[in-house]
Amino acid sequence: MQKQNIVVLTGAGISAESGLQTFRGAGGLWNGYNIEEVASIDAWYHNPQRVLDFYNMRRADAMQAQPNAAHKALAELEQYHHVQIITQNVDDLHERGGSTKVLHLHGKLREVRSSQYANLIYDIGGEPIKLGDKCEGGAQLRPNIVWFGEMVPLMEDAMELTSTADLLLVVGTMLTVYPAASLIHYVRRNTPIYLVDPAPNKEAIRGIRNLTICAENATLAVPALVEQWTKNGI
Repeated sequence: MQKQNIVVLTGAGISAESGLQTFRGAGGLWNGYNIEEVASIDAWYHNPQRVLDFYNMRRADAMQAQPNAAHKALAELEQYHHVQIITQNVDDLHERGGSTKVLHLHGKLREVRSSQYANLIYDIGGEPIKLGDKCEGGAQLRPNIVWFGEMVPLMEDAMELTSTADLLLVVGTMLTVYPAASLIHYVRRNTPIYLVDPAPNKEAIRGIRNLTICAENATLAVPALVEQWTKNGI
């Protein structure tokens, strides 16, 4: 079997099946919070304690969650094909599930960085960040998260990776959050695209070529697709 370049774009839906709340679905995180107050650069300037409390809670929840069957199936797929995951998720469930090539578009919950020196990044695991926690340069530490109002620094890398895909698998994202949602348009013209979503957003996928929809939960659809691709080829 010839190895193919498989690029996987994942969103909150794949982590939801490990017990982590999504953002925009029923009962999602944003139903209980004002986005501008906890996940924007302006919020950090106006009330850093509130922002830290929110992300300390999310970090603790993420550390308790465990990789599910979809995460593990994607890791298994690496035995047969070249697999690159591009995730909008800030948890580390892909890595703990066994995947080795994961690009985090929106940052990582388990990392902090200097609020002044962007290159000073530290892995803190599940520990909380407190006001007064500083980098060696003396600046306050903040979550290493891309907030609303900030640029997505790895977007060009993600576009480049997507353009090399022999197959694009999209899992657990409604394709409504930009710029990440635009990645589906960077595949080559004849590249097959698989979308795993129990309730696909019809407007978001209108006009997408070579699209196969798997209207099931990730823990069912992804292992089935991986089994199909490893036994029968792509």
